[in-house]
Amino acid sequence: MTKRKNVHGDNRLAAKPAQEHLPTLRRKAEQGDANAQWELGVCYHTGQGVDEDKTEAFAWWRLAAEQGFASAQYNLGCCYAKGDGVGEDKVEAVAWYRLAADQGVASAQYNLGCCYAKGNGVEKNNVEALRWYRMAAEQGEANAQFNIAWHYAHGLGVPEDKTEAAKWYRMAAEQGDADAQFMLGRHYAHGLGVPMNKTEGARWYRMAAEQGEVNAQRALGICYLGGHGVAEDQAEGLRWLRLSAEAGNVESQKSLGFLYDLGVGGPVKESEVAKWYRLAAEKGHVAAQCYLGVCYRCGKGVPEDHTEAAKWFRLAAEKGHVTAQHFLGLCYDQGLGVPQSKTEAAKWFELATQGEPGTIQRPTGDPPSPS
Repeated sequence: MTKRKNVHGDNRLAAKPAQEHLPTLRRKAEQGDANAQWELGVCYHTGQGVDEDKTEAFAWWRLAAEQGFASAQYNLGCCYAKGDGVGEDKVEAVAWYRLAADQGVASAQYNLGCCYAKGNGVEKNNVEALRWYRMAAEQGEANAQFNIAWHYAHGLGVPEDKTEAAKWYRMAAEQGDADAQFMLGRHYAHGLGVPMNKTEGARWYRMAAEQGEVNAQRALGICYLGGHGVAEDQAEGLRWLRLSAEAGNVESQKSLGFLYDLGVGGPVKESEVAKWYRLAAEKGHVAAQCYLGVCYRCGKGVPEDHTEAAKWFRLAAEKGHVTAQHFLGLCYDQGLGVPQSKTEAAKWFELATQGEPGTIQRPTGDPPSPS
């Protein structure tokens, strides 16, 4: 699911193509020109006109940074944060980010906020994180705007305020940030801090989905399947779900297998049903593990294999999936895939009676709130 952005910082180095012939640039750098030192560091870091050498890049940036050159200070912070050309050192990263941030470098302000949010190189402090995010956000840094929204949405360092969250998500969304577009879509779809508007929700989902945001692709697919804010269209709904599933979204993988299983969108090969259940099941999706077990029990899309069925039922049953517990009880009761044991069967049947039976339902609404 979508989550607070880049809490380790984005570490995108300040860089630009060298503006001067390399020998001239080197001469100026050796004479102490801070801008030339920074540019020469960029050349070494990117392999522009010289062999790529991260250690040499770091050395030139340090010379520029020690003269107060803000972009070089920011780059040193990035180097220390990820051990690029120097040993990783979160405390040093914070020190250099702070020097650049104090000079108004938005990326440094954002990364410093991330350090405070995560407790990287500094004591975790959501209030201080927000202070630095705001400085960056006021300069138009979309990642910082997103994180401010996230903090308001979850009451991190500020009282929870869905209206403020929606406001900041909108700022980032209007700059084209796909994660923010998805979250703004959720706010409209559920009436979080803005009047509920399914059409507006679907519109923002689409913007994010077209940029490849997998949660938005899933949400938009569900909109089409249920006619939420768009005309109901099963084929279009399945298309967006499949895009999300193919990108690795586990919920979409399970849902796609489930919808194919139900025959939504027309007949498909049973092997497609089992394929999507397996992809989700292998990532630990509990319901998909149960459904894959059913496939093996019934020979749906895979060869009938009671041992394999019992294996998948057990994985889901041990995580509390009631239907899987019932099926595992049946396996023991009938001696299918496991040694017959009335005692084990009774144990799993009893566990299954303690919860609500799992039911197969067409998915509606939106993905659960990110956490």
